[in-house]
This record gives sequence, structure tokens and C-alpha cells, in this order.
Amino acid sequence: MGEGCASAAWCAVLWAAHARFAALLPEEGQKEIWGESPDARIAAALMPPSGSASRVPGGWVLEGEWDLASGVGHAHWVLLAARDTDGPDRPTRAFAVPRSLVTVRDTWNATGLRATGSDTVLLGATVVPDGRSVPLAALLAGGGTDGLPRCHAAPAQLAGGLMFCAPAVGAARRALAVWTRWARTATHGDVRPLDRPSARERLARSAVEIEAAELMLRTAAERADTEVITEGLTAANRRDAAVAADWLATAVDRLFRTGGSHLRDREGELYRNWSDVLTVASHGALSLEPAAEAFARSLVVGGADDA
Repeated sequence: MGEGCASAAWCAVLWAAHARFAALLPEEGQKEIWGESPDARIAAALMPPSGSASRVPGGWVLEGEWDLASGVGHAHWVLLAARDTDGPDRPTRAFAVPRSLVTVRDTWNATGLRATGSDTVLLGATVVPDGRSVPLAALLAGGGTDGLPRCHAAPAQLAGGLMFCAPAVGAARRALAVWTRWARTATHGDVRPLDRPSARERLARSAVEIEAAELMLRTAAERADTEVITEGLTAANRRDAAVAADWLATAVDRLFRTGGSHLRDREGELYRNWSDVLTVASHGALSLEPAAEAFARSLVVGGADDA
């Protein structure tokens, strides 16, 4: 899907991820969301938490404004994270709200992923029943999930970065195909860009970086599906997703800078793929610094610092 449209792939990935989150709601909340159809689409604005929540009998009064709710225009439900304004340590909770109750403000104007509709949502004071709320920490940790399948019980960061990278892999593949088609086409004087040694070198470097990133992500996905879930495993997957995103951005940027002026046209396919990959790579979940910190910490905690 990412090869055809990274924005569509981005929304599909997030709808899948948010359904995993919603599976951690109390049973009554799950019945509300999926009682009529198993295909309910769920948008979310969880990080950073915004708005406010106040305890009332049987539920919470939720209100506020949340940014970057990707795919909300085609969603049936929205997961929103807000702090408990009455709690002594202001714990954060996630709330499921029908899409019909929120107002969507058109604020998404990024360079890439322009069709994701990652807009701002606003909610006036609304009572959300307890059955549609869960502590955000439990949702992200996948804790307290006895009996649930692994895909629902896993911590969010085990596969979150891999899912974010998937649209970028597809867009990078397509960028490589578009650039290669251009480089193989003869221009003035019957000369092909691919006849130049510098162009062949750039092609080789970008192709191998894209393939290596995909291989690394596939390996990390296999670990997420099969290996014992530990802090070290989660940290290694975060590390690999961040590095893969950097490789994909580097590879596509190299192709974009090497292409001819017409190939870099703002309305062209390569420009769209380039801007999409770089926008994905800039997502906070794919930042290398916190991923590297978590990986180093897992080695110390795991007793592997005596190598």
C-alpha cells in the first residue's frame, strides 16, 4: 500500500494499531465499538496528552483539544488521552469517543503525508463512561491482559516503530523505481543518466540501504511475533526502527538530489515519495536518541554491560 500511497498506508497502520489499543478497554467499551461491525476505524491523539478529565459518578467529563489525529476524517471512533484534573498525581487516561461527537479542525499542512488528514479534534464537555476509559500507562504497556492474544498484550513500543516505518518502506521502494526509470531513459545526445559512474554508485547505495532497512524491519517483526517479550527486546526493536527510518530517508534523499530538474518537480511522483519518507522519518516515535538511550539502558539492566 505504501508503494501506491504512503498516506493511505499510514492511516491503515494507525487504524490497526489503535484497534489493538481499544482491545484493552473494559468489555462494555469493546462492545460499543465493535458491537455492530468488526471493521470500526479508530483514530487517536494520545501523545502528548491534552485536554482534561474530571471524575463524575460512573465516568469522566472529558473536554479539550488534541492535535494530529491521523485518519480522523474516516474514523468511527477516536481515542483521546487526558490527565485527571482531580487526581493528586494527575494520572493520564485514554478515552474512546464516537467520532460524531468531536469537531475536526483542518490544521494539517505538512510537507509529506499530506493526505492523512492528521487534523486537530475538539471536544466540548462530554461524559465518557468508565467502560470506555483505561489508564494510558496500561494501554501502552499492554499490562493486565491475561487471556488476550499476543498482538493485544504486547507493549506499544515493541512493534510501534516498525508499523510507522512500513509506509516509508513502500514509498522508498517506489522512489527507487521512479528514479531508476528516469536514469535508464536516454536524454539529449542519446545519453542515459545511468551511464555515468556517479549515478550507478548512487543507485547501488540507495538500493542496498532500502533493502537493508526492510530486512532489518522484517527481522524485528519476527522477533516481536515470536520471542519472549523483555525490555531488551522492545529496546532492540525501537533501535532498529529508528535506524531503518534514517536509512530510508538517506537513500531517498540521495535519489532526489541526484534526479534531474523535471524529476524533482513538486507535482511529480518522486517529490511525493521523497517528502513522505522524510516526514515519516521525522516522527518522534522514530527518533534515534531516545531509542539509543533505551537500548543502552536495557543492556545495563540486563547485565550485559560486562562485555
